[in-house]
Amino acid sequence: MSFLKSTLLRARKNEQSASYIPNNDSIHSSLTKNIAVLDTVFSETPDLIVRFIEIKQTGGQGALIFLEGLVDKNSINNDVLRPLLYETGDVGSDITVSVGHVKAVNTWSQIESAIFQGYSILLIDNRAEALLFKTQGWPQRAIEDPNLETSLKGAHLGFVETGSQSIALIRLHIPDSDLKIKELIVGRRGKTKVSIVYLEDIALPEVLQELEDRISKLDVDAIISSGELAELIQDNPFSPFPQFLSTARPDFAASQILQGRMVMVVDRSPSVLIGPATFTMFFQNIDDYSTQWIVASFIRLQRYLGFLIAVFLPAFYIALISFNYELIPMKLLLSIGESRGRVPFPPLIEAIIMELAIEMMREAGIRLPAPIGQTVGIVGGIVIGQAAVQAGIVSNIMVIIVALTAIASFILPNYDMASGFRLIRFPMMLIASQLGIFGIVIGLLILIAHLISLESLGTPFGSPFAPMKYSGLKDTIIRFPLYKMTRQPKSTHAIQSMEMENRRPEDDGQ
Repeated sequence: MSFLKSTLLRARKNEQSASYIPNNDSIHSSLTKNIAVLDTVFSETPDLIVRFIEIKQTGGQGALIFLEGLVDKNSINNDVLRPLLYETGDVGSDITVSVGHVKAVNTWSQIESAIFQGYSILLIDNRAEALLFKTQGWPQRAIEDPNLETSLKGAHLGFVETGSQSIALIRLHIPDSDLKIKELIVGRRGKTKVSIVYLEDIALPEVLQELEDRISKLDVDAIISSGELAELIQDNPFSPFPQFLSTARPDFAASQILQGRMVMVVDRSPSVLIGPATFTMFFQNIDDYSTQWIVASFIRLQRYLGFLIAVFLPAFYIALISFNYELIPMKLLLSIGESRGRVPFPPLIEAIIMELAIEMMREAGIRLPAPIGQTVGIVGGIVIGQAAVQAGIVSNIMVIIVALTAIASFILPNYDMASGFRLIRFPMMLIASQLGIFGIVIGLLILIAHLISLESLGTPFGSPFAPMKYSGLKDTIIRFPLYKMTRQPKSTHAIQSMEMENRRPEDDGQ
């Protein structure tokens, strides 16, 4: 009965408070009625601070409202309260504070959104509007080097969860007035701010409009991370491969903007999205442009070789053992046969057991603290591998194959693309166990056809190979010298092609 009574009293109170809410969502001129509406909108919100003050500048009454954990208390005390309480002015004059950004609003929807964004609100008696003071000060971490994208020669700065700071890091690399930002709000509840950063004189307006339409049409409760946004706006959601490149490095994001691409900064996410993306972008690293082009080209060749090993090596082993053993040299075949003499499983089951064990150890190493994770990965791999061989569950050659595959997958600089390759490895092993090398060829053709069919914001994912763009081949498998790359890639659809003169001294090296 007491619960029912309290519920009825609360409902009656809400009905009385709701009578103060105007039909057009506008603010009332009475401070008392505005506070009643505020109590209704922000009921059971103990961290909402409402401080009633007498504004000395105007001689009127007011109420300063803010959420305690989302504001900078020093800014509240020094830049807002001190001028309002102690600075005198002519009666009836306008209010002045020390905060840099002040905005007047007249609707409750604007007030509610501003409070959750860290603004402080000043409601004034006999005034049908409120003043918004920019006093954000929510918890945030310092700018530091990204963990997943380490750089040897590049800047040791990474994006943070605060969108404004991430945009400032991009502006630090591109101090140009043509660098434009479009802000969109996504989510009915979370109201996440997504900023599209681009160069106005380079980015293609049609691609920009397509990206803006996809984001603005999203109907979700909230966007928690950039990964969620990428999945919601990508062209093919059933592909295991990412169609937007995610990075935590401002220098890499700035280099892609200069080529004509767009960067999506998701507030409260420490990484940004780059689009339109192509397959070759996932094999590039910012250090490629800080080292000699010959060394950078050799490293890129290693990455593409690592891609082939990570996807096809276990399948190739299964095909040779199961179907095409005549291709193995006799001495090696005898050695493999001796190693597999005690193994009771066929090559497919043997490979799946070891691959799943490696994947579980990899996942365990990632989730554990760094020192413990490294120990689990190394010790676990050695102990499990040696014990499995001695127990006759797997052969020595399979341990070598799995180890090479794991190392090759770590060479790839992008974690999302490497995860897709690790997933493709299993269907490749299945088809190899049924059709041998012929099955691997079929799987390779299906993989190539799938990559060619993908698009990112309407841009072919396989560019510049499919369709073939010879000018774009200078920065793919082989990185040409920088003075030879005088144009933006065709895949970016840049409306203003960069024309760089060959400024290399003619007598250099003579």
